[in-house]
Amino acid sequence: MQKIIHKANSRGTANHGWLHSFHTFSFAGYHNSDRMGFGKLRVLNDDVVQPSGGFATHPHENMEIVSIPLAGSLKHKDSMGNVHVIETGEVQVMSAGTGITHSEYNGSDIDPVNFLQIWILPKEHNVAPRYDQNTFLAEDRQNRFQTVITPDGSDGSLAINQNVFFSLANLSQGKTLEHDLSNAANGVYLFVLKGEIKIDGEELGARDAIGLTGVANILIQATKDAEILSIETPMD
Repeated sequence: MQKIIHKANSRGTANHGWLHSFHTFSFAGYHNSDRMGFGKLRVLNDDVVQPSGGFATHPHENMEIVSIPLAGSLKHKDSMGNVHVIETGEVQVMSAGTGITHSEYNGSDIDPVNFLQIWILPKEHNVAPRYDQNTFLAEDRQNRFQTVITPDGSDGSLAINQNVFFSLANLSQGKTLEHDLSNAANGVYLFVLKGEIKIDGEELGARDAIGLTGVANILIQATKDAEILSIETPMD
């Protein structure tokens, strides 16, 4: 087993007033040659956008973009004609492919929105752009993993143009959960959303992360009530 630890306080940060962002990997004005991604996972930004603030219309191409609101809601509009609000409890996937433009704004004039913006390097380039979102109930991930994104969109998950798997789990204090990878050749990046866990002797708190390779399954112990995001990814 090989592992890397990314503590919450080691992330890059940018504060633009309307936006306070924490960058797990190199992004925009934050550059760290040791933080250029993990396998196909390229960007993991933990963004807080103030009421009525947001990202004006801007382009993307050949990138898989995942948005996961953790508190509040996002207003999305894109050049494919999609106009949606993404609420906490929902997950959004967008294949930029040959090129799209989109905007994302806080869905509230009163409360901030906190969401994860995640970029995945695509399996195939120059595909037709695509958009999807879905609701995933918290009770369906209590003390077990709930798969929300897969390569083929199976079992109610959202499809993505890469051999990656996103899963969420909410663990009760004292609970130990085994996490089986779909492919032992893949790596897995675990990001703690809330609470505290222990993996392979490593103690991790909120917004800490661990990347593991060379394992087929992982034992995760919740030392406090915890919420976890797992991203399983090819490493080549």
